[in-house]
Amino acid sequence: MKTTLLIAGLNVHIHTQSGVDVACTAPVAVVFLLHGRTGYAQSPHMEGLISSLLSHAQRRRAEGGKQAKELMVVNVDHRNHGSRLVDVRANLGWARGQETHNEKHAIDMFAIYTGTSRDVSFLIDFLPAYVFPNGEREIIDWGVIGVSLGGHSTWTVLMEDTRVTMGVPIIGCPDYLSLMEERAKEAGMAPGPPVIPKHLQAYITKHSPTSSGYDIPSELNPFFNKDILVLSGAADNLVPWSHCKPFVDALVVGEKGRKRVVLQTGAGHELTPEMIAEAAEFVWQWIVEAPADESKF
Repeated sequence: MKTTLLIAGLNVHIHTQSGVDVACTAPVAVVFLLHGRTGYAQSPHMEGLISSLLSHAQRRRAEGGKQAKELMVVNVDHRNHGSRLVDVRANLGWARGQETHNEKHAIDMFAIYTGTSRDVSFLIDFLPAYVFPNGEREIIDWGVIGVSLGGHSTWTVLMEDTRVTMGVPIIGCPDYLSLMEERAKEAGMAPGPPVIPKHLQAYITKHSPTSSGYDIPSELNPFFNKDILVLSGAADNLVPWSHCKPFVDALVVGEKGRKRVVLQTGAGHELTPEMIAEAAEFVWQWIVEAPADESKF
């Protein structure tokens, strides 16, 4: 069941199995779902994934699994997408000599998904007050799932917001600069200014997950004690696994965290049924099924 709230000008879609029940006393776990580039929050693609997440949790409950929290899936349009669309070209890539060429692709895409990651943190601040204005229930866990562009955002949210303890980046990349340098070369352009502006390079170098201390076995690492499921296609030519593998292999989440990596043979840049099934079970195990009083920090 879907409810749409307007929060500071954002259309925020809240999905639960049977509606938001303020009379229920069970705590709530919220998972944000972020769509891909040129997509939108209410697309059939996203609605299908949401349905799978909720129905899987319901089925696992029926099988006798523990249910300490109620699952709530929240999604919103990326900046410059869906109901927030201002300029179609800003969502397009490099295509030299073609009408669809976006010379600002590198900075447009980075700014969009970074902005959306901040929207997630903004909504964590204010969503509880909108959904439960009388404090009827408590949201005690926050997670994020993102596909493609949303997968890039997911890595950023996991890095920047300590309240988010679970993430599933699907066909997304934690090493944006490496990815865009290769794309520029493939498009026949030099991977430097103005294609990838100097100030953008400097900002990414300083603020990228690859510069975050992700391989440090302590709480200096922003991914430490978090549960992360990485889903990618082995035949993905748009976001090749080669740009993700060094980071993911070295990523340390600690004994209280969980890192699971699934590289699907034969899958390209796509959200497959197998990926959906992996994500649904991961959400159940590490957000919904975990005891409500279990603290990772």
